[in-house]
Amino acid sequence: MTDRLFIKTFGCQMNEYDSAKMADVLKEAFGTSKAEHPQDADILLLNTCSVREKAQEKVFSLLGRWRAYKAQKPNTIIGVGGCVASQEGEAIFRRAPYVDLVFGPQTLHRLPEMIAGIRSGQPRILDISFPEIEKFDHLPAPKFSAASSFVSIMEGCSKYCTFCVVPYTRGEETSRPLGDVMEEIKQLADLGVSEITLLGQNVNAYRGRGAAGEISDLAVLIRRVAEIEEIQRIRFTTSHPVEFSDSLIEAYADVPKLVNFLHLPVQSGSDRILRRMKRGYTAAQYMQKIDKLRSIRPGISVSSDFIVGFPGEEEEDFRATMELIRKVGFDQSFSFIYSGRPGTPATSMEDPTP
Repeated sequence: MTDRLFIKTFGCQMNEYDSAKMADVLKEAFGTSKAEHPQDADILLLNTCSVREKAQEKVFSLLGRWRAYKAQKPNTIIGVGGCVASQEGEAIFRRAPYVDLVFGPQTLHRLPEMIAGIRSGQPRILDISFPEIEKFDHLPAPKFSAASSFVSIMEGCSKYCTFCVVPYTRGEETSRPLGDVMEEIKQLADLGVSEITLLGQNVNAYRGRGAAGEISDLAVLIRRVAEIEEIQRIRFTTSHPVEFSDSLIEAYADVPKLVNFLHLPVQSGSDRILRRMKRGYTAAQYMQKIDKLRSIRPGISVSSDFIVGFPGEEEEDFRATMELIRKVGFDQSFSFIYSGRPGTPATSMEDPTP
């Protein structure tokens, strides 16, 4: 009888992509099948997010429920992956000693070895190393898919915004080679996929090396993907305003397959707060990019992220954010109360907003 696998995913599209690859790796190694409910599974995997405190606490709440399933079936393997795994590491075992393995976003391809190790008698396994882009060389080729699919083109972030934990949990920016990305997309197209979403923590920092050693940016990649006849729609997320370049804006002018939508997180409309966040741009510079984009795609929908209550934010800063929102006229926004993340510079800033 084959193992049954249940994966619970918290967080971003990158985590959804990673969870799908976990399932692929284990199916190829052990012939695992999907369990509809966690209590029916032989392998329970939790793919975690540490961007906000609430998401992190959900991890340990869910693990507490899974503990009961392991008590009923002691051979059940429980694994914790993703960004909380990278951030907490060994501490997860101390807080939840019934967990068998803890692995980072860059080591999910080693899951078969880890599970085999647990079954051979190892009490627990921890692997939260950062072997750069190695995991993509060990992932099975896609075998089936829906009409749309995610494709990870890079990992990590090197911006080190003062509030963000991503560089510490996923490492610095590393781009997949252009040929590898194109090969995965062509395989998906052959399986009937017509819409591709290019993924990265800072996707427009993509710098993929070609076969001749040349470096291609995101705009070049988008144009290459558009040449694949079966691909009808192209998306990308998540972007950073600093690297939302003119070449990328120009892609909206001459690549009709690039969807009429952009998510470009601004976080604040106050230049003072943007400096404290270490975002690398001003509100006026952000507005200039949006204006230039709309001159090329007048009807484009634009969404953004906002952090409210960042350390030191005052009423004047908040009003500046509201003014930027009014000027841009976002079609959608995602607003969050500041959540201090352990190890980030913002947690030690003076004058935290009450």
